[in-house]
Amino acid sequence: MTLSRRGLLAAGGAVGALATTAAGPGSAVAAGPAHGAGRPRVRTGFDRLAADGYRLLAGQKVGVVTNPTGITSDVRHIVDVMHPDGRVDLTAVFGPEHGFRGTAQAGGSEGRYDDPATGLPVYDTYLKSGQPLADVFTASGVDTVVFDIQDAGARFYTYIWTLYDCMEAAALAGKRFVVLDRPNPVTGRAALGPVLDPAFASFVGRREISQAHGMTVAELALLFDGEFLADRPVELDVVKMSGWRRADFFDATGLPWVPPSPNMPTPETALVYSGTCLFEGTNLSEGRGTTRPFELLGAEGIDHRWAEAANALDLPGVAFREAYFAPTFSKFEGKTVGGVQVHVQDREAFDPVRTGIALLVTAKRTWSGFAWRADNAIDRLSGSTRVRTMIDAGADTDEVVGAWAAGLAAFRKVREEYLLYR
Repeated sequence: MTLSRRGLLAAGGAVGALATTAAGPGSAVAAGPAHGAGRPRVRTGFDRLAADGYRLLAGQKVGVVTNPTGITSDVRHIVDVMHPDGRVDLTAVFGPEHGFRGTAQAGGSEGRYDDPATGLPVYDTYLKSGQPLADVFTASGVDTVVFDIQDAGARFYTYIWTLYDCMEAAALAGKRFVVLDRPNPVTGRAALGPVLDPAFASFVGRREISQAHGMTVAELALLFDGEFLADRPVELDVVKMSGWRRADFFDATGLPWVPPSPNMPTPETALVYSGTCLFEGTNLSEGRGTTRPFELLGAEGIDHRWAEAANALDLPGVAFREAYFAPTFSKFEGKTVGGVQVHVQDREAFDPVRTGIALLVTAKRTWSGFAWRADNAIDRLSGSTRVRTMIDAGADTDEVVGAWAAGLAAFRKVREEYLLYR
């Protein structure tokens, strides 16, 4: 398995230097100087593209797939920066779930409109894929589609599938595709959790990657193109960051955090999300409608026994507090429920996916009202029937986690070939 030839904006040397080949198997391209005291903060793909005078986009009509996270280090939106700049011909914007300006809640978008700030046409990509999305790109008249959205590091966070769908559609429409890289906020150290069974593909998991992928969006784009879109590859360029290392959490980057969706308010939310989002597949609240979504979990009738059972497992890097809360919307709206708050105490040791499984196991054992959602959404979130059926059969945390070991090991080998940073 080898990487196809790709244009990569090199991290070292002159900002505008382009490498014509990507790293081969087992290698990683240096990400530039490490950050810390007296060292530069991370520069995103957009920051480096702009510093190079947008030469990669010269002579092209450009459309941008982005949302409120597409900002510069001084918190200006990239669309507002590019629109008046004569060096780039920005002619369209494409909005994902929640919309370009971020006005829609989960499961919503902003539709087609003209952006009041710039006058640019904004096209809706949400729930569009294949030829219908290719038709949107064609109708927009752009030559190049640029992607710049902050990810949260989990397979079921839908922006990475917006990336996948847009890449596929760009290939169908004969458009060039450029990905501007941003940090994985929970590090890029490791892939964790089960790998999706393609029989359970949906918008919360199109293809066979692990539940916590441990990759940046540019790395994912290279993997998607090399592994899943090889029959119709897109003309792809990725613009790397400088100064980012795989072990970096978001607070080490020096970059501002903008919530990529209404229920991802902080980088700490992202830290637990790849595990506790599994509770969306149950009748428990996953904390939507609180100030701590995905950290607070609960339901009517749950008491201190759940926190006690979870703490008894002595999971690394995390503790659980008995908690009571009243969601303002979503499950149990306006009702006081009992449950747990997840407190990450050592994020280096913390395994979010294992923790999520442990919480499912202990919730079922300590609360008689526990149930999966009737539509078996847990299967789409976890990527197969295995988590649900094993927990129903009485499996413990180690047994459930062990069941995906072989698939995860195989994915990790594939993933290594597409990593761009050390």
